[in-house]
Order: sequence, then C-alpha cells, then structure tokens
Amino acid sequence: MPVGKRIYLQRNLPNPEIVKGFAKLPASNVADCMERNCAMSPRIKLMSKPDHEMVGPAFTVHTRAGDNLTIYAALRFCQEGDVIVIANEGDNTRSLIGEVMMSYLRDQKKIAGIVVDGPIRDIDNLQNWKLPIYARDTTPGGPYKEGPGEVNIPVACGNVSVNPGDVILGDPDGVICIPRQDAAEILPKAQAFHEQDEAKAVAFSKGTVDLSWVDRSLKDKGFDILDEIYRP
Repeated sequence: MPVGKRIYLQRNLPNPEIVKGFAKLPASNVADCMERNCAMSPRIKLMSKPDHEMVGPAFTVHTRAGDNLTIYAALRFCQEGDVIVIANEGDNTRSLIGEVMMSYLRDQKKIAGIVVDGPIRDIDNLQNWKLPIYARDTTPGGPYKEGPGEVNIPVACGNVSVNPGDVILGDPDGVICIPRQDAAEILPKAQAFHEQDEAKAVAFSKGTVDLSWVDRSLKDKGFDILDEIYRP
C-alpha cells in the first residue's frame, strides 16, 4: 500500500444525535469548554452566506500543495452530512475547488459544509450560497490534478489536528474541531455553558454583573492602578 496515495473508505463516525446537539450551539461556547484549544486559524474564513451553522463528521483530505485530485476522490466517496476538511500543505497560490465541484457536493452529495486550508475560486457566485464554505482566500489560478494525496487520514487544517469522524462545527466566527471520542462528554458541558453565557450577556447589558473579581485578579497579579496621568 503506497503511503501518500491511500484512500480509506471507512471511518469511525460520531453518534448522529450528538452531532445534532452541537448544531444549536455557538462555536465559541463549545471552544470555551475545550480549554479554548480547538479553533482553526482565523485565516480560514466563512466565504458564503449560510442560514445555519455547519456541523457534521469530518471527511478528511490531504492534498499535495495546489493539487485537487484527491478532492475529486472526495466527490466520489463522501457521504450526505459530511464536512469535507482539506489540508493543502500550507499552500496559498492555487485554488483547489470552485463552483463546478461545489455544485456537485451541494446538490448531489448534500454535504454539510467544506473547510479548505487554501484558496477557492468563483467567489462571485459562491459567496451567496447557503452551503457553509470556509477557505483561506480566493485566486483565479487553478490546481493541478496529479496527486499524490490521501483521504480519511489524520490531517492538520488551520493549525488544528483533525481525524476522520471528528465533529466539525462552524459559524460566522470560524471553525472548531471536536474530537469524536470526546463529543458525548463535551456536549452537555457546552449546553450548560451556553445557558450561563446568555444569562451573563443579559447581566452585562443591564449593568448588574459583578466585576469585583477583576479587582482581585489585578491585585493578585501585581498590577498598579495609578490615579494620575502617564508621564514619560
């Protein structure tokens, strides 16, 4: 079996009810319940206009920089509801996918979304789509179709490790990765955190929030609070 040219068809998938539970939560609240250590780089931005959050199991693709042959393999083998996660070896010079391939993924495969750690093209149309599309940038320059590459192996996307079957959650803030084996434990914590966060927002808005902890923290960390003007 040639390493670098492998396509795995099977994945360990998360419980669909767990995946559905994350669909109602902001990515930021879930990330806060994971020690704020799961968010993809802000270089990966939302490029379309979905009316819902992106959530689904990761279908991972590792491409050679600027090559999309294994993304075509993803078109063949991904499943409805998947989030395609594409690692591109850090390249940002060639688009990996555009409207033609995206149309197939949206209309025929009915994926939940796509995350591209690289450029896309045809943004004039894609920017108005309801399909959640995340990418680094755009460029008219097209990709090669030679390989190598691999499908459904662990990848690094947006500086975050993603394994096939991990839960990918995206909203206008960006994208996070929830490890599949931890998803059932994280979901109730994130749901409780979200309820607390909504109550906190109301308290801040009404001015009833208790900020005395800020004074204590500044004192404990050795800050000086000076009732005077700064003079160089």
